Amino acid sequence: MRKISSFITGGILGGLLGSLLIVFIAPSSGKEMRDQLRANFKSLIDELQSAGEQRRQELENELAKLRSGEE
Repeated sequence: MRKISSFITGGILGGLLGSLLIVFIAPSSGKEMRDQLRANFKSLIDELQSAGEQRRQELENELAKLRSGEE
């Protein structure tokens, strides 16, 4: 149990230190980075919504085929 908690603690600390290092080394200012992160996050959300909508449409079409008796 001690090894597992040490591994998890090390992973969390490594992730935090890595994130801080990236922020300090980044070539852009804080505001620019926040704007870029916000834009990237919005793009990701848009892509996920689009993929979800596309998949929903595919499933609705399949359901309509099954209900009508087509194969």
